[in-house]
Amino acid sequence: MNTEKRTAIYNVLRERMPAPTTELDYRNPFQLLISVILSAQATDISVNKATGKLYPVAGTPETILALGINGLKPYIRTIGLYNSKAKNIINTCRLLIEKHNSQVPRSRPELEALAGVGRKTANVILNTAFGEPTIAVDTHIFRVSNRTGLARGKTPLEVEKRLVRMTPDEFKKDAHHWLILHGRYTCKARKPLCNECPIITWCEYKKKVLA
Repeated sequence: MNTEKRTAIYNVLRERMPAPTTELDYRNPFQLLISVILSAQATDISVNKATGKLYPVAGTPETILALGINGLKPYIRTIGLYNSKAKNIINTCRLLIEKHNSQVPRSRPELEALAGVGRKTANVILNTAFGEPTIAVDTHIFRVSNRTGLARGKTPLEVEKRLVRMTPDEFKKDAHHWLILHGRYTCKARKPLCNECPIITWCEYKKKVLA
């Protein structure tokens, strides 16, 4: 796919979603961090239901740490892998208090040093909380990038590097949210809604659909 097609795709997505953002509910970078940790292998809806009860009670590193692992678990019990996530969240809160003055760090190495935070989560925080032009590649973005031909790769990291390299600068800040929302609601895994897709004109998957 050439630059002209990529630009056309992003222009259409921008017209349809001029101010894209995460569907996770949060009030500050710390709450976003906790929500993203919880969202691994879970839906945003399930995370929002849990944090809607958690954050009014404990919405800071200090208050969540005070809950302890056993105190935190009842709030997130409905979320997959809640045992390991509770442990990671408590350890992350402790690290934020001890090393970062209770503030979420703004560098990738410092973020990835937190418990339960990998490259994808770090990219989400850098992009959504701090406006950095990073592109976090989840299952939706991995699928959309490969299916459309926007940036093909065998691993999420390979797709991420190609997206960052091939996405025009003016679109990089919002590309993550455009692609994830497009994958979530239109370019679905099992039954993509190609007949409703606004970027089908430039999508390389259409060759298979129309064959």
